[in-house]
Amino acid sequence: MSLPSVADDRRRLLALLIERSFKRQKVVLSSGRESDFYVDCKKTVLLAEGHALVGRLLLDAIRTHAPAAVGVGGLTMGADPLASAVSLTSHLAGGQSLHAFYVRKEPKGHGTGQWVEGLQAFTPGAKVAIVEDVVTTGASTIKAIERARAEGLVPIGAFAIVDRDEGGVAPIAATGVPVHALFRRGDFP
Repeated sequence: MSLPSVADDRRRLLALLIERSFKRQKVVLSSGRESDFYVDCKKTVLLAEGHALVGRLLLDAIRTHAPAAVGVGGLTMGADPLASAVSLTSHLAGGQSLHAFYVRKEPKGHGTGQWVEGLQAFTPGAKVAIVEDVVTTGASTIKAIERARAEGLVPIGAFAIVDRDEGGVAPIAATGVPVHALFRRGDFP
C-alpha cells in the first residue's frame, strides 16, 4: 500500500483543521491579543489521522528545508505531539531518524531541574528543528529556540502548522532561524 502524496496529505490535513480546529469567533489569544478566529490544532493533531498527517507533512518540510536536523522539538505543550509525530514518522520512513525533545516552560521542579526532556539523545552542537502548532507573535517558538541553544543544540529551522500572519514570523527569523509554515491565515475560510 502506498502513502498518499504530500499534496493529498496537505488537502486532507487542511480539511481536518477547518472541520475540527478552526472557529470563527472572538477570542483572546495566549499573547493577550484579541482575534476574530481561533485555530486549536490539538483538536486535529491528537486524532490518529491528524497525528499521522502532521508527522508526514512536518517531516517532509524538515527534510526539505533543514535536512541536517537530527532532532525535533519545541515548547510544551503545543509542540509535544508534533515532535512525537515527526520522530515516529521519521523512524518508520527509514533514513535519518529525528529524535524528539520537549522544552519545558519552567525547569523541572524536582530531580535534576532540567529544562529540556530528551537531551540524552543528542551530542552538543546537534542540529535540530523547532516545531510549533500556531505562530501568532512568535514568542513560544523564540523561547524554544533560546532554550535549545542554551542546552547546546543548534536550531536550523522552525516549522509551524499554521502561521496566523500576525507578524510572528519576523521575530523568529530575526533569531537566525528560518521559518516554514504548512498553512497560513489565507488558507482558512
